[in-house]
Amino acid sequence: MTPTLFGRWQTRLLLLSTVGVLVSLPFAMGLIGPGADSVYFWILGYIAILGLGWDVLYDYLQKFRWDRDWPAAYQLLAGIWEIVFVFCGVKLFGFLPIPLPKEELPLGAFLTHYSVVWLSVFIVSQSLMRILFPRWRFRGGQWL
Repeated sequence: MTPTLFGRWQTRLLLLSTVGVLVSLPFAMGLIGPGADSVYFWILGYIAILGLGWDVLYDYLQKFRWDRDWPAAYQLLAGIWEIVFVFCGVKLFGFLPIPLPKEELPLGAFLTHYSVVWLSVFIVSQSLMRILFPRWRFRGGQWL
């Protein structure tokens, strides 16, 4: 079954609040990338908040596909689009506030963090979610 908008929101928030936080911890503790800082959780929050808005657009666009489904290749394109928007908001233009000056956030650390979070969430959504919540897909992506 195709995920409903509410199901997409639930899945996004569940995965970012569990997998996203676990993956962001080594970055925030300074184990990966330069310096320990909470900026990675701010970025994770922006990904979650902005993603809720993007999901409205993605849900609308899915309705034009004959099978009403969102293939993995489109998910990759959505991930690229989201990183561009978050990058522009946090690092390039700075209209999304973070707890340090935008110049101090290294580009490599930002790209690595986003890529690792996105890849982890994608892999868990395609594998572990189907094991832990076997009815998840049949309920339109809703796990509650």
